[in-house]
Amino acid sequence: MAAVAAATVVGVCLTVGSASAGTLSGSLYRDPSSAVVRWVAANPGDSRTAVIRDKIASQPQARWFANFNPSTVQSEVSGHIGAANAAQQIPVLAVYEITNRDCGGASAGGAPDLNQYQTWVSNFARGLGNQTVIIILETDSLALLTCLSGGEISARNEAISTATRTIKSANPNAKVYLDGGHSTWNSAGETANRLRAAGVQYADGFFTNVSNYNSTSGEANFGRNVISALTGMGISGKRQVIDTSRNGGASGDWCGDDNTDRRIGQYPTTSTGDSNIDAYLWVKPPGEADGCRYTAGSFQPDLAFSLANGAPNPPTTAPPTTPPPTTTPPTTPPPNSSPPAGDGCYADVAVNQWAGGFTATVTVTAGKSEINGWTVTVALPSGAAVTGTWNAQASGTSGTVQFTNVSYNGRIIGRQSTTFGFQGTGTGPGRIAACVG
Repeated sequence: MAAVAAATVVGVCLTVGSASAGTLSGSLYRDPSSAVVRWVAANPGDSRTAVIRDKIASQPQARWFANFNPSTVQSEVSGHIGAANAAQQIPVLAVYEITNRDCGGASAGGAPDLNQYQTWVSNFARGLGNQTVIIILETDSLALLTCLSGGEISARNEAISTATRTIKSANPNAKVYLDGGHSTWNSAGETANRLRAAGVQYADGFFTNVSNYNSTSGEANFGRNVISALTGMGISGKRQVIDTSRNGGASGDWCGDDNTDRRIGQYPTTSTGDSNIDAYLWVKPPGEADGCRYTAGSFQPDLAFSLANGAPNPPTTAPPTTPPPTTTPPTTPPPNSSPPAGDGCYADVAVNQWAGGFTATVTVTAGKSEINGWTVTVALPSGAAVTGTWNAQASGTSGTVQFTNVSYNGRIIGRQSTTFGFQGTGTGPGRIAACVG
């Protein structure tokens, strides 16, 4: 453990002022490739599917980045961000990579040491783009310190503070929230002390109730007390986000794998009606296990069904009608086309272009017969390069690039469609060269 403490990052100089925690507005991003969406698509005949589809898979949830993969994390982040930007929605990213996370418990892991943690964070931050994104930075990292020595706690605080500033430097529109535990863990005063030590002055605020079941009203009251304590320390303007993914039923023991009296809570939204709260989020994806009866993080349909069954239906919301202010409308509208008269497939592309980069959304449509696998060929303009892909696999990054389906979207029934997308530098493509299905 002493070696971890000794690995405190040195030589990092970031000039970022205190963040101003403003009110969030806009639709949250629903990831079409999440575990629950894939399960619903693969199990159309399951008796639980309709409930899980309508009350969980339909909702925006956090995408967790918990694997130590410094060489690939940038492309994974940029692909996810590109898809959210193309949908004109705000993504929620949960960073779970701190060294000695969960104090060696069911979710143990993270970066081998804090120097390597900062390398990972730097690569992560490079993929964030420049539009609004919500970052849930290191669940339990400040509330759970029982396994750390005093020196290790100081090293962790410095690492989280540096990570916050790295993310804010890479994307000033990123909203970063630090770990506030929950209302039945540490006191509000102690939570505020830990947040201050970890550099909350550089962040937008703090999150509470991740993977837990405390009521929204209890968490909001706790958050007000934390904000008051921070203000008393000279740190003002910080706000709270609350995980409501599993707090619509009974509270008590934290582990959801062994409980059947839980329910999903308030549906995710940035319209909270509370001046202290930026958003109600589903940070812990409903149906993903805690590690008590099932492997931590694995999707379990019986858990999802238990949470959703009997819960109210989600509110209906209209899709956004205007693009984000930092992008322009599609520069190349997709052609008015119809599915091919025969077999095979057809593909259209819509490009969101900005100075120096773009995102492209491709719609693949089957002909009169079902297809089981597809390949779309795109001819990129000179100087353009693909930097991230979602819902497809790319062969190559420049010139003529082929995109093939992934496991869950290769089957398209006749006259129906699926979509994939990619992000790149330079100028986006104006047309699709070929679609083979």
